[in-house]
Amino acid sequence: MPLAAERLQLLKQLAETKKYDVAIIGGGATGLGIALDAALRGFKVVLLESHDFAKGTSSRATKLVHGGVRYLAQGNIALVREALHERTTLLHNAPHIAQAVPFVMPSYKLWEAPFYGVGLKMYDALAGKAGLGDTSFLNAQQTLQCLPALHKASLKGGVKYWDGQFDDARLAIALARSAAKEGALLVNYCKATELIHEGGKLVGLKCEDQETGKKYNIAALCVINATGVWVDEIRRQDGESVKNIVAPSQGVHVVVDRKFMPTDHAMLIPKTADGRVLFAVPWLGKTILGTTDTPRDDLAREPEPFKEELAFILNESANYLSKAPTRTDIKSIWVGLRPLVKTSNDDGENTKKLSREHTILVSKSGLVTVTGGKWTTYRAMAEDVLEQCFESYLLKPRPAGVTVDFPLVGAQQATKKPRKFHSIGETQGLHSYGDEAAFVENLPGAEHDLMPGLTEAMVRFAARYEYARTVEDMLARRSRLLFLDAALAGKLGAIVAKILQEETGHDPQLAAFLDLAKQYQRLP
Repeated sequence: MPLAAERLQLLKQLAETKKYDVAIIGGGATGLGIALDAALRGFKVVLLESHDFAKGTSSRATKLVHGGVRYLAQGNIALVREALHERTTLLHNAPHIAQAVPFVMPSYKLWEAPFYGVGLKMYDALAGKAGLGDTSFLNAQQTLQCLPALHKASLKGGVKYWDGQFDDARLAIALARSAAKEGALLVNYCKATELIHEGGKLVGLKCEDQETGKKYNIAALCVINATGVWVDEIRRQDGESVKNIVAPSQGVHVVVDRKFMPTDHAMLIPKTADGRVLFAVPWLGKTILGTTDTPRDDLAREPEPFKEELAFILNESANYLSKAPTRTDIKSIWVGLRPLVKTSNDDGENTKKLSREHTILVSKSGLVTVTGGKWTTYRAMAEDVLEQCFESYLLKPRPAGVTVDFPLVGAQQATKKPRKFHSIGETQGLHSYGDEAAFVENLPGAEHDLMPGLTEAMVRFAARYEYARTVEDMLARRSRLLFLDAALAGKLGAIVAKILQEETGHDPQLAAFLDLAKQYQRLP
């Protein structure tokens, strides 16, 4: 297996290649999806990410691969149908990273189960053959069997349905490695600093290696801005006077021990007292509670939660869980910024009214900007972006559909159907490596377990094959420990730093990680 992420070779290739067909700015879900699609179609592709892959929004999702039950309630049938189709495609192509998971909506009022059940039956109908399981009505006893931590008093029953769950950052790495395997050049910690124009047309960009400060010029037929909530910053570099198209929304997630919801079923409360949605999702041996939907004006790389957001999550959880977590039970608290697209008739104040569908713009110079959307539809977004590149005469058309049945790195080739729920809800471990698990487990030069589910071999594998450069890269995204237990991640920081230093010869930025681990423990 070649050292695909050997940085000196990546930078050498970046310096030597004369011209690319496609240059992508941004290494989140959208950018990585485009890189894979374009590479599979035979285009020469480069992707530049200023930080680590999935450093921003793409590692901070609620970990759900879903059609969007609430979008169904809003009457957005087309969006739900597309997302349900893409959900199945993702579960087929990455069964080691994405799994089916049962959800339960508990009912404490007589009208709730039939009301939501009818909508979920429609959800099943829209999924058709792509459905993961039938929606079923539960009595109170059956509901408690699925969600034993619920308040029993006044419980009338519930509705059980199926959706998907995944590990977002691990999926991002699988996409990056899959794209690289197909010939794309991907470089993290390489910032696009300036767009290059000739005769009013965009012909490339300048970038800078964030580790050495070395600068590179990249020539490309088509430049794609896929920087999520930061797309407007790149648009302003294009030389036009532009209005912001993104209104960021903040989503807060709280992680607690599994004992607060000891089950492999997820809980969904579709409408809390103030009209918001509450999730309680089992994930990697813990339980994720969330999420909020709060407008934000700034674009912090590491946004922090507001006091009222934490209060909402804890208070609403206490309304449904018999043993409710308190502030002292929180293992990690983290925030993601969603790139919600402004609509023409919206005042930008209520983020729940903004578009969650993706938007694609092509400027006069030829800069292609894509933002909005969600992880579930990343593949369809990539196809739409390339179609827009063809329609704008930036690239010559090539047939679509190349990623529909394309197993990502680590996917077990024999798997044809998504497997029902398994270890993604249990603990961290080798399962997310798929058919590479045995290779990782037996990696030469790696002997020690750092903790259950995290080994020296995983750290060395991340440095050699998964582009990891820093302790944060390893413990936040290659492993998800920072998101699961920030204090434990901090304790392991020094030994991980030592291993990474041996592997890369690069400063693993331990001090910065320890500060970040403290932030993920800090409550507003």
